[in-house]
Amino acid sequence: MKLLKLKIVIFLSLLSVAAVVNAQNKPPVNFTGEQDHEDMMKQLGIKALRPGPSGDAAAPNHANYDEALANPYPNLPDVLTLKNGKKVTNANTWWQQRRPEIVEDMEREVYGRIPANVPKVTWTVKVTDNERVGFYPVIAKQIAGHVDNTTYPLLNVDIDMTLVLPANAKGPVPVLMMFGRSALPAPAQPNPADLEKINNALKELLIKEHSELKSVFEQYPAYKPIPEQSPFGPGGFPVFKGDPPTAMQLIANGWGYVLIDPASIQADNAEGLTKGIIGLVNKGQPRKPDDWGALRAWAWGAARALDYLETEPAVDAKHVGIEGVSRYGKAALVTLAFEQRFAMGLIGSSGEGGAKLHRRNFGEAVESLTGGEYYWMAGNFMKYGASEATFGAKTASDLPVDAHELIALCAPRLTFISYGIPEQGDAQWLDQQGSYMATVAAGAVFKLTGAKDLGVGNEYKAEKMPPVNAGLLNGELAWRQHDGGHTDAPNVKYFIAWANKFMHYGKEGWGSTK
Repeated sequence: MKLLKLKIVIFLSLLSVAAVVNAQNKPPVNFTGEQDHEDMMKQLGIKALRPGPSGDAAAPNHANYDEALANPYPNLPDVLTLKNGKKVTNANTWWQQRRPEIVEDMEREVYGRIPANVPKVTWTVKVTDNERVGFYPVIAKQIAGHVDNTTYPLLNVDIDMTLVLPANAKGPVPVLMMFGRSALPAPAQPNPADLEKINNALKELLIKEHSELKSVFEQYPAYKPIPEQSPFGPGGFPVFKGDPPTAMQLIANGWGYVLIDPASIQADNAEGLTKGIIGLVNKGQPRKPDDWGALRAWAWGAARALDYLETEPAVDAKHVGIEGVSRYGKAALVTLAFEQRFAMGLIGSSGEGGAKLHRRNFGEAVESLTGGEYYWMAGNFMKYGASEATFGAKTASDLPVDAHELIALCAPRLTFISYGIPEQGDAQWLDQQGSYMATVAAGAVFKLTGAKDLGVGNEYKAEKMPPVNAGLLNGELAWRQHDGGHTDAPNVKYFIAWANKFMHYGKEGWGSTK
């Protein structure tokens, strides 16, 4: 009886604690995207924003594609001049003074700050499977990262990722982490004998529930509800046109890869800003102006995935890269810039908010994000699209930093900027030339930190893009515009060969680039 009373007391105490915790935690704010945008405008004192350019060539405010009008603010912030006006002439000054200045401006005005109190992530391997990627045997793992939500139990964040490694590797391998849906490549299927047992049991269950199916199965005695599946697809061989898929190229070259789902970290919309990791840290309340946006949140998630990879003996955690295309290309560049443990990056068609210069008037513009996908950025970024505000009006020229400095933050690590061509769907909207100019301007920092740049000089106003399919791949900073569309797939084989050369890695392992 005493034991029963004690259990009742403990149970009631726990209920009381839970009630107190729930009373302290307000439910998440459920703003629409428009309401959240208005809330941030009020916080910033913005009364009106300039509309972004239209992608419709017939619209009155159509995007500019005339190079003669593309550079209204031609002078970029000098990446190697301190705020006090002194020139940066050595690597130590870059690391100790200039780089922290740029990081501070980038965090405050462009991408937002990662809060100091972000909860820890606990990783759990849910599935380990022997599979194939094309012809190649692999070990695939589905992994979940649970973010500690004890301070705000009303929101739950679980990061989804898949790790795939070559089964026959002789030692730790380099890995490319890619933003995208997390999925096993080819889940192993039961052997024929076990599949026959499953099919027989399934037929029995179906007939039991639907007796009319008995005559159907008797009419087709060889029919199997679950047919045998080939890991190679129809015909028993991999089916693809042109280059093999990226995953197959990586495994064939002795690499592993990770698929990390950005949506499991932070939703790709404004409504989700009070949910996901941003909402969890803010306890369901709206952002403040210098809080992180989705790009920085996705980058944070990638860094936490790298934490896990550092515990995997089969992964060479010193040679992990980050990859993404379009909005995920922006996220990949932000990840590489701010998280120095990533050794390399393949940045695909990233446009405004990525490798494209903010100061360029060509295609997508600052105003495209301040009035559209503002949730990718810090709230403060909206100031630079303001036409009327308590602080006056601001334009891209008022930004203290630009994209060349974001690329410079990646130095001296391997940084490959990739684009396609408009004719195939990599739209002019992305401003390939403006991204090339930013890459050229960033080169000075690569050289200062002991790496090689594009090898064309750093006069961003004078340099023009090299011909399509003529890559600049001799330095740690690389550029290549392929003849495909809105993808980096045609550049993957060049990226792998380029990275292998600098890592001294090949199919035979480390120390070989054959």
